[in-house]
Amino acid sequence: MARRILPFVASLFMATPLAAPVVNSKANAASMSNALPSAKSLQAAFFSQQLHDMYRDLNVEAQGLRYEVFEKAMTGYLNLQHDGQLSDDKQLLTVVDFELPSTEKRLWVLDLEAKQVKFHTLVAHGHNSGENVATNFSNQNESNMSSLGFYVTQGEYVGKHGRSLKLNGVDEGYNTNALARSVVMHGADYVSEEFIQQYGRLGRSLGCPALPMDQKDEIIEAVNGGTCLFLNGPDQSYSSKYLDEDVAMNTLLSANS
Repeated sequence: MARRILPFVASLFMATPLAAPVVNSKANAASMSNALPSAKSLQAAFFSQQLHDMYRDLNVEAQGLRYEVFEKAMTGYLNLQHDGQLSDDKQLLTVVDFELPSTEKRLWVLDLEAKQVKFHTLVAHGHNSGENVATNFSNQNESNMSSLGFYVTQGEYVGKHGRSLKLNGVDEGYNTNALARSVVMHGADYVSEEFIQQYGRLGRSLGCPALPMDQKDEIIEAVNGGTCLFLNGPDQSYSSKYLDEDVAMNTLLSANS
């Protein structure tokens, strides 16, 4: 039995038939005349086109979300969906790009079904990850650093920061100690434009992706209960089993099986 996939994914495949890649040069034309493209190359081209179409429809490039970060986030989302780790009820993807400075809005909550940006806002990184820009990351307890990678949101609770959201890190070696470290989503007074104006950067957390106080309730309410969160950063050593493009591609293709 084919795995159930979300409606927005199925609609992409039903809307567009598979087609050979566009020929852009005489050299390509000669090559194409000698051999038909493989099924896998067609699938890969179609997969890439669907991600580019989604990126365009969300209109996030104008907000500073780079395609390469979006592509990684979507690949992980589809891998987690394939593994049955995400809720079927919420087609949301939260992306945080710690390659951007804290003075920029670097958190996006994307509604993949409606193809809309639900939230685009500031978010803090860990105290020992850096000043305005996060450059250091850790999975270790008491490191006071942010942890890169993919997370699946869990349930809410009320703690020392008020309403908060538990985050389950699923990238072994990078963020799997998040629950033990109490790395959660919560609001903080130091995440605001006023703080930036006074100090030239946001305040910093103990490793949590802290949110503006005036948006934290809405964001936590939206993304709780089994949605995907991806924290990107400038760490060239980062790798993830959830960045398997074949799994992501086949998850999309299974819509027609």
